[in-house]
Amino acid sequence: MTNSVSISTCDLCDAHKGDDSGSFRVLPPVFQCYGAVTAFHGPVSTVKCFEDNTLVKAAVERPGQGRVLVVDGGASLRRALVGGNLAASAARNGWAGIVVNGCVRDMAELAAEPLGIRALALMPLPTEKRGEGLAEVAVQIQGVWVRPGDWLYADADGVVVSSLPLQA
Repeated sequence: MTNSVSISTCDLCDAHKGDDSGSFRVLPPVFQCYGAVTAFHGPVSTVKCFEDNTLVKAAVERPGQGRVLVVDGGASLRRALVGGNLAASAARNGWAGIVVNGCVRDMAELAAEPLGIRALALMPLPTEKRGEGLAEVAVQIQGVWVRPGDWLYADADGVVVSSLPLQA
């Protein structure tokens, strides 16, 4: 499932530049695009894990219903939290996108999936499977708080998060 309406993060930033309530947040420009879909948005689900993608796998195997999975991998550059198989599962199950504060792998497979994917870098090493982590908790991504139920908007210009759904 992909979003049918593209929403410009630049337009959102213009409209909300004076918002000092904390409801509108912009992620730092450190994320690379790896999926076939460059612009995506949806309500947020979260996973907090470190070099163990057990809960990421569990999340993408459930119906996504147009949501965006935000994975707080602690910004680790040592293991990939999402690869081709998990991206295919996410796309098949209706996720709009995945944002990983960490690494991904299988670049060619990721690029073929009709899914938005953002991550810090590529890393060919897979994770350990220890069954550790937390789901549906507030996470801090590059210093910015993201909570389950927030709305995330991503395009070629960046990634923004809002406590409420925003209009184009």
